[in-house]
Amino acid sequence: MSTAQAALSSAHSDGSLLAERLELGAVVTLFGVAAFTQLSIAIAQSLLTIAIACWVALITVRHERIEVPRFFWPLVAYAGATLVSSAFSVHPRVSFVDSKQLVLFLIVPLAYRLMGGGRGLTMLTVIVSAGALSAALGIFQYGLLHYNQLSQRPQGTLGHYMTYSGLLMLVIGVATARLLFARRDRLWSALVMPALGIAIALTLSRNAWVGVTTAVALLIAMKDFRLLVVLPVIALVVFAFAPVTVTARFASMFDLTDDTTRDRVAMLREGQHMVRDHPLVGVGPDMVKERYAEYRDPLAVKPINPHLHNVPIQIAAERGLPALAAWLAFIGVLGAGLIREFNRGAHRVLAAAALAAVAATLTAGLFEYNFGDSEFLMLFLILATLPFAASRPLDATHPA
Repeated sequence: MSTAQAALSSAHSDGSLLAERLELGAVVTLFGVAAFTQLSIAIAQSLLTIAIACWVALITVRHERIEVPRFFWPLVAYAGATLVSSAFSVHPRVSFVDSKQLVLFLIVPLAYRLMGGGRGLTMLTVIVSAGALSAALGIFQYGLLHYNQLSQRPQGTLGHYMTYSGLLMLVIGVATARLLFARRDRLWSALVMPALGIAIALTLSRNAWVGVTTAVALLIAMKDFRLLVVLPVIALVVFAFAPVTVTARFASMFDLTDDTTRDRVAMLREGQHMVRDHPLVGVGPDMVKERYAEYRDPLAVKPINPHLHNVPIQIAAERGLPALAAWLAFIGVLGAGLIREFNRGAHRVLAAAALAAVAATLTAGLFEYNFGDSEFLMLFLILATLPFAASRPLDATHPA
């Protein structure tokens, strides 16, 4: 072998080794993102930054073309509509700063590239394990630290009980999907499911209860429609052992005089009026709270709300009807793709977990703006991408 050939071979070997290390670093840090999303947003976003840096370096070293699943393109349209809305906002600077959350959409091509092969199933284990730890912390807070009332609820290590309950909702969907559709590794999900269920019940978060019920019912129906008869039995057991605070909170869901129920009805009207006045670009990202007094409904309870506690209404009021159309297209393309992946059967547990996440997000999102919560969005996008990434072989890379 000539000196030139030896040098070329050595350079190629060094490049391959660097690429392997970059890919390993990106994969490990993405696992960390999924775990710490449930524990610390600061750590999760720091890890996400590292993962994105490794991914960009990887595709540069290997001269790869960036590939994305089909549902990513409606997200791009949604991002574009958001930026247009920001430009027409009363306070463009505030709206553009708020739009930084759009960077989280990079999770989709990132996970699509890195979570091929069997890595998706490993990711589910990471998600359930972190969820188990988070649930245990919430139960501890309720039992020993007296986080047992509406003004102080279990929230784990997160900043708000709504974020906490929303993430538990997604994890319960993952654990249930593994119990019903996984061919192996069901034991861990079965062991942690009681803790997950207890923790989300203790949050007193009604939107998350609705989301969990919908997701679990969907998964059971997908497995065997006849198994739905189990749900009333589970409900009876829950009510038999639930503390009074939980049963009273559940009953309030059907009380039209409840303050939070009245306030949510008022917010729907306020959102409709914002859309009526600003149909194309909305009032601007992060501007609902700024314009709230102007549109406040006479039946509203709180003097101000930071958002409208309903995903479609919030998007339309804040970013305009084109943004809402893009978001609905995202949900439609994603849902259709997940159904196809589930029917193919090769990665059924991943598709089932993602479908549960979509169902829970949509139903809970009628009562809470969960799509605007960074922690929730990060975990949701990871779960949504896993089935498509698993269908993509690990070596399926294309040169730029």
